[in-house]
Amino acid sequence: MSGRIVAIAALAALSLATAGSTGAQTRDDDAAGSINLGARAGLAAEAPVGTASPRDASPFELSVRGGFASDYIYRGVTLSDRKPAVGAGLEAALGLLYAGATVTSVKLPSQPAAEITMSGGVRPKLWDIDFDFGWTYFLYPGETVPIGVAAGIDYWEAAARADTKIGEALRVAGGFAYSPNVSNTGAWSKYAAFGLGFDLPRNTLPQNVAASVTGSVGYYWFGNQSAALGGFPLPAYINWNAGVTFTRNLFNLDLRYYDTNLSKEDCFVFTGDPNAAPGGSIDPVRNPQGLTSRWCSATFVAKFWFALQ
Repeated sequence: MSGRIVAIAALAALSLATAGSTGAQTRDDDAAGSINLGARAGLAAEAPVGTASPRDASPFELSVRGGFASDYIYRGVTLSDRKPAVGAGLEAALGLLYAGATVTSVKLPSQPAAEITMSGGVRPKLWDIDFDFGWTYFLYPGETVPIGVAAGIDYWEAAARADTKIGEALRVAGGFAYSPNVSNTGAWSKYAAFGLGFDLPRNTLPQNVAASVTGSVGYYWFGNQSAALGGFPLPAYINWNAGVTFTRNLFNLDLRYYDTNLSKEDCFVFTGDPNAAPGGSIDPVRNPQGLTSRWCSATFVAKFWFALQ
């Protein structure tokens, strides 16, 4: 069981862009929402929105964000046990460099008080492509470490992301992330994703309101866990999301559908859901009791946040 409990760390393991990124760059108003590629930025947008203003106009920038969501979803899987969550983030940027932190409420099997991220990186631009190369450390203070496990689920990861705009309204994004020891399970983890966004014409919207329709698909896979956790890899899976984001001044509302191709049995293996139910197919190695979880099933999420820049 300790292996299953620690396996939930994989839900918080990889970010496609720097998870602490709260978008400190100054943006225009052409886009309302970023393309969700699987990164975590508390409950705010995960990546810069719109087009960055010239760097020399403001070499130092600071942003603060906070919000709440009906469910904290990460790559199609809940991190809040299908319950509401709150979060906040702070980021400072100087030229191409940035550093930030986020704190978000979670409900995981190891019962941490919160999820905290600390991140840093560089955001260069080449031609019309915006890049983000970052490093993030994830902390879960106050967790209950399973018996027989020497450490908790804290870990670090490196990630890269690229965004560009095609024409006036279409946006494209892609990225990759890697951790050598995801959530202290002994397994490496990799994530690759691709997304599209379309900015709705302003003349079709109320005054001072911007809106974007965005969607993405990603693939998440792992190496073998340590022998103490069973020695088998966590289940690889595909996840996808689609939704619309509305922005008016400082305020943002995102309405989004999430899903994965994980079976209910593999969802339990992946998450270690403490409320898992019996009745599923038995796997003698990975799931000998045939337990099932609803943490990876299709869901709709409403998210609201403010952004001060």
